[in-house]
Amino acid sequence: MISRFRNSVLRNPFARRLALLACSLAIILGPSVLSAKDGPVTVDVELVLAVDVSYSMDPEEQRLQRDGYIQAITSPDFLKALQAGSYGKIAVAYMQWASAFDQDVLIPWTQIDGPASAKAFAEKLMEAPYRRARRTSISGAIDAAMKTFDKNGYNGVRRVIDVSGDGTNNDGRSVTLARDDAIREGVTINGLPLLIRPSSYGYGDIANLDEYYEDCVIGGMGAFMIPIKDRENFVRATKTKLIMEIAEITPPIDESASLILRTQQREPRVSCTVGENMWRDRWGR
Repeated sequence: MISRFRNSVLRNPFARRLALLACSLAIILGPSVLSAKDGPVTVDVELVLAVDVSYSMDPEEQRLQRDGYIQAITSPDFLKALQAGSYGKIAVAYMQWASAFDQDVLIPWTQIDGPASAKAFAEKLMEAPYRRARRTSISGAIDAAMKTFDKNGYNGVRRVIDVSGDGTNNDGRSVTLARDDAIREGVTINGLPLLIRPSSYGYGDIANLDEYYEDCVIGGMGAFMIPIKDRENFVRATKTKLIMEIAEITPPIDESASLILRTQQREPRVSCTVGENMWRDRWGR
């Protein structure tokens, strides 16, 4: 069989040229080029940045939120932590969310492996339009983020969902159910609750949002959150959180970035359905 195939190739000038070209490529480029890899790219972490765009987020908060990520992801400290990883690269997706049926991936999964790719990601984020929408569904954000991990082209040593927002869940299924489902899949959920404005500005706003995030939202291996309590420290806290999410080390924390690690399970200090209850009391549904 092999002999007949070889003879047919030798008698056919076109087939002979193709065989010679393939041999030349194998010698010049090596065997790996001819057997291209179809599997996902291995990275230190697959990270979904899930940001709140509900109406409770005023334009200034939205700008601060986005600027925090832009400055953090291009900072020398972030890039240093990136290179310290086992693979020196991560995959990031930037997702906006509001109601249970309103999530959109503003920047799809992107590999960041150095200053150039970090700058390119930041520039896309700077150029992207802003928007606001009704309701606040943290559970919807977690569920939507989980779907983006499927067949995204990457294989992360860790998978992380980074939730930032200024209110409680008031739409969709229970936030604890979404959190627990993600944890069972080996995903860690970290938080960046915004406590900048006075409470009761929007439906679902509570004064102790940091306790709500700690007890009802974050979870999984090494889960943590950093509450933002004043505008001046937004970038510093965001940078600290991103460094912790891509590195397996804990950077020094000052008073402006009040790191809270979730070290144990306990009964929530605030009801995990407080947002739904407040919405029902106001609108009767």
